[in-house]
Parts: sequence; C-alpha cells; structure tokens
Amino acid sequence: MPSAILDPLLQPFRLKHLTLRNRVVSTSHEPAFGEDGMPKNRYRAYHVEKARGGVGLTMIGGSAVVSPDSPPAFGNLLLYRDDIVPWLRRLADDVHEAGAAVMCQVTHLGRRTSNFTGDWLPVVSASPLREPAHRAFPKAAESWDLDRIVADYASAAVRCREGGLDGIELEAYGHLLDSFLSPATNHREDEWGGGPENRMAFPRRVIRAVREAVGPDFVVGIRMSLDEAQPGGLTFDEALTAARQYTVDGIDFISTIHGSIERDASLAKAIPSIGTPLGPYLEFTGEIKRRLTVPVMHAARIADVATARHALREGLLDLVGMTRAQIADPHLVAKVQAGREDRIRPCVGASYCLDAIYDSGDTKCVHNPSVGRELHLPHIVPLTTGRRRKAVVVGAGPAGLEAARVLGERGHDVVLFEASDQPGGQIRLAASNPRRADLIQIVDWRLAECKHLGVGLRLGTYAEADDVLAEHPDLVIVATGGMPNRGFLTAGEGLVADTWDVMTGSVRRPRGEILVYDDHGGYPAMDAVEVLTASPDVRIEYVTPERALAPDVGSMNSPAYLRAFTAHDVTITLARRLRSVRRTGDGRLAATLYSEYTEAETERIVDHVIVEHGTLPADELYVELLPGSTNFGEVDHRALLANERQSVVRNEAGRYQLFRVGDAVASRNIHAAIHDALRLCLPV
Repeated sequence: MPSAILDPLLQPFRLKHLTLRNRVVSTSHEPAFGEDGMPKNRYRAYHVEKARGGVGLTMIGGSAVVSPDSPPAFGNLLLYRDDIVPWLRRLADDVHEAGAAVMCQVTHLGRRTSNFTGDWLPVVSASPLREPAHRAFPKAAESWDLDRIVADYASAAVRCREGGLDGIELEAYGHLLDSFLSPATNHREDEWGGGPENRMAFPRRVIRAVREAVGPDFVVGIRMSLDEAQPGGLTFDEALTAARQYTVDGIDFISTIHGSIERDASLAKAIPSIGTPLGPYLEFTGEIKRRLTVPVMHAARIADVATARHALREGLLDLVGMTRAQIADPHLVAKVQAGREDRIRPCVGASYCLDAIYDSGDTKCVHNPSVGRELHLPHIVPLTTGRRRKAVVVGAGPAGLEAARVLGERGHDVVLFEASDQPGGQIRLAASNPRRADLIQIVDWRLAECKHLGVGLRLGTYAEADDVLAEHPDLVIVATGGMPNRGFLTAGEGLVADTWDVMTGSVRRPRGEILVYDDHGGYPAMDAVEVLTASPDVRIEYVTPERALAPDVGSMNSPAYLRAFTAHDVTITLARRLRSVRRTGDGRLAATLYSEYTEAETERIVDHVIVEHGTLPADELYVELLPGSTNFGEVDHRALLANERQSVVRNEAGRYQLFRVGDAVASRNIHAAIHDALRLCLPV
C-alpha cells in the first residue's frame, strides 16, 4: 500500500489559480437528480457526499443547458435561468466546506435531444442531420441562432461564476459545438463549414465569448472528442489542431474523449462497459498530453485504484476521472487515504448508472442503493444505539448478503445460512456469462465485508425452520430468492429448459435449432442467447411478445448482446407469445406461437426450447416461520419509507420479527434486492 506521501492519487494539483487537494475527479455526468432544472437538495447531497468522501474535484451538471432550444434530454440543469444561481451557490458552499472543488459542464445539446419536449422549439445543429439516439431532425442553425447561442453560453458561464463554482467545462462531443467541428456533422457551405479553420470557427467564437464574460481568473475547460473513430469523422490530427487553438482562445484544461456518442454502438465504445478492458484510452490520452501545454483529464473505465495510479505514474494524464467508481463508492478516496482500499465497494461496470436514467428516470448504482438517496439512506451504516439483537438471514444472494452486511455494520449478532457452498444466487448465474464475470464482485465484496464484521457464515447449509429457531433469533430475514417460472405454458412445461439451465451448464452442448423465448425483457434471456452462441452447430431464434428487443436492457449494455446476435445470425421474432410445447413423432419439439395482433397461431419445430419468464418466490421457509413471528411477515410501508424501525405486532405470542427480501418477494433485479435489504435493516 503506497503511503499518502508517495501515492500519486493523493498529490495536490494546481489548475490555474485553483489548488485541488488530490488528483481524483468525479467528471461531469448528469444523474438526473435535479428538480425543475435546479440542483436542489437531492442533487446537492449527491455531490457533497463525494466531497466528504475525499474527491479533489466534483463536476456537476453533465450537459447543463444554456438555451431554451436545448431542452433537457436526461434531467439536465437549466443554466439559462437566473434562479439557478442561489442553488449553485448553496451547492458550491457545501462542497467547498467539505474540502473539494466543484465545476459545472456547460453545453447546448444541439441535435442530441428531442423536438417534442420542453418548449417544443426546433432543435438546431450545424447541418440538418438526424441524431440517431434521440431521433431528432434538427434545422441547420442560422446566423441569428448562432448569435443568440453565443450570448447564452456567456450568460450561463457568468451564472456559474456568480454561483461560486470554481470553473466550468464546455461540452464538445455529440452536442452543438462539435457538430460544427466534425466533418461528419458539418456539411455547411458558408463561413462555418468546409475546411478545418471554418469548422472550428464557431466553437472558438463561443470560447472567446465565455472567456471575456468570466474574466481571466475563472477556470474554463473543454471536454471533447480527440478522435471520433468513425468514417468521415473528426480525426486525431484535426482534433488536436482545434484543441491547441482552443487553448489560445482561453481553455485551461482538456478532458479527453475517444469516439462518438450518437449511436448505441459507438456510445458503448466511448463509455466502455462491463466485459471491456480497464482504461482502454489511457495511451491515447497520454499522446494528447505529450502534445498539449494545458492539463489533461480523462475518464473511461478507470474503475479501480490500481488503474488510476498507473495512469498518473506513467504521466498519461494530470487528473484522473473515477466517475462510475465513485458512484459505486463515493468514499473511495477517503478509504485510500485511510489504508482501507480493500473496503472500497467496487464498480463492476454494469452501467446501470447510465441505463437507469432512461429506464427509471435517474441514476442508480446496480449495488449501491444509497446513490441519489443520500438524504435518507446513508453510505456509511452507523452502529445501532439500541440493544444488540440476534439476527438470522437465510439465503446468500444479493439481498441476503446485503441484509447480513448491514445488520453486521449495525453491530448485531448475525448468522447467514446458504444452501449452496458458493454464495451469490442469481448474480452467480449472470456472471457465468464470461463477458459479465465482473458482476461476481458484487458478491465478493459483501462476502468480505461480512467476514470483516464477524457475520457467522454457514455455507453449504440448507436451513430449515428448526435450524433457524435453534439460533433463538430476534429477527429473521428470508432471502431465499426465487425459482424459474415455467407455469405460463398451457402444455409442455416439462419439455422445456429455462435460462438457468443454460447458465449453469445443465443444457450441455446443445445442437440443432434452439428457440429462446423471452417474456422477461431483461438480461437473463439475452445472457442465455449470448452463451448459447458459443456452441457450435446451433441455430437460434429469439422470440418475445414485446414489440422491441429486451426493452429493459439499456443502450450501454445492448450493443454487446446485439454484436453476438449479429455475429451468429440469431433470428429475432417480435410480438409472438409462446403458448405450448409438444413432442413430435421424431422426438423434436413443436412450439406453438400466438400473435395477439393477427390472433393466429404458428408452429416452430426445433430441438430445444429455452424459456425466461422471471421467477416465483421460493418461500416455503417463510411460510413455515410465519406462525411464530410477531408481525406475520407484515411490513409497515410508512416506516420503511421513513427509514424507521419496523414495529408491527400482529401476534403477541410471537418470538421474532420475520421479513422477506429480494426475489423471495417477487421477481425483480439486483438493485431492487439490495435496496430492499438496506432500507429494511438500516433502522434495526
């Protein structure tokens, strides 16, 4: 373990007049925690937590917008409103009090938004080219558009300065500024288009206007793609030339991006996710740093401390962005300082933090439910002030492990039973997809924490009611998960396999034609298909009753699955419901599919049918324990949501409180299971 004196992560850094206490940054991103376009209490608490956790610089307002014709696409802050200034001031004051610096990303989204939101103003771009991700058809910005947008940038920058921020960062990848710089998006024939000098003219005009508006002492950076890595796109040499000109115009630092973000496939490369190498663009950034005279910042899957240290020691950057890593654990830096790196909650690269914005409205970490809920769910679990209780947790999937961890942190005497000799539950299944193996860190971290906290781990022990009662518990948490649901079939339930069979290897070396039926819409069936494509001599048809492919798998994760689907010619059939399966005379399977639109049935003759229809609770133990409980399993939702201790009593003769969490309640996801356990056990 490097000492604080020698650790490059912990060294101060001078950025213009500003001294950062260390080299670690939470780079600009938008968690969509704002209210009415303002960074109010929830937004502020999210960033203050990182400041308390030791970060040197936290950057707010990922894509905070400067103009009304740049309507929010993902909860963006509204920098064109004067009433944002006091909210910025309060946030800045609290972050500064906690020892960190704070800046805001500033942008005009250009075409990367919708025509059908906000004030319904037409969106603008350098040229009238459709933006694939948000599907906007923009108009080509006219000269009067450019005049007002330049003024809007300058006014927004002044609001940030008046709000007490330490600086701003202009955004120039996928938005308006780079739509002018990139030949892929700038097809103009006027003074703003054509050669590189003309294409960089509008971004330079904005930079000069911002610098003039805020004065020489305010930090102004830019986050930009230095190579769009696409045919006809911005090349490294052109981008580097522009970056040098931008520094002449007043830019104080460059935050580097590799690639483009307009399509799902390119977005997943620019912001690499699970199953990709750590720090894939560090050497690229190092080359930029060698050629520029201003400080260089970079963040792209720098998910662990070792990778961050390497980047700094090798001189590949000046400031290291560990953004998703600090979503997973906002106290990452503090743990490094305290010599407790082994206690850092790992970022597993699931990218739920990004996909959840579109899926459920705001950022969520797949295994840290306190993110965005700092106002009522602390990241650091405090010791109980009440009596020490005996708690039994049954099931070591994500919900059970979290329950045991939280109860252990509270100081209770905890025993955890798990029937398998390997904890993890359905996470272990998902992690058996080699590309998603890092998910097992969700399990490993909790297992290590439980051992550190003295939780009694009884793996390989199938707990029955007598085993639980023999512990004389005050509290029992049933986290026994669920089992695959095949009961939706009208016939043939015993003829099909399920996705668990694929992920555990029970379906061994399948051959021939395979029908995978997905009436879940999430990851399990997609994982099963990806694993099956590794088998030789298989032909796969993916069937779903949905009108879209896996609607619960977001844009950060879908490209990897679609790559496997495309490479192996997986047939995709939408809007068909699997009704039944029967055995044919030659021993194959006949699957009956039904269309709710034509009200007609069709039949597929295949060798294997794999189904995914969620799980049903494995709740036998819970039901058996109900009569002896004080609460008959009841949860007081008001108390749960208020972070108060459960106090329901329905049975005065009961000996223990009884609750169930995770898929033992209903078929949901990893985040829901862990969230269940945290908020139920935190007040105990």
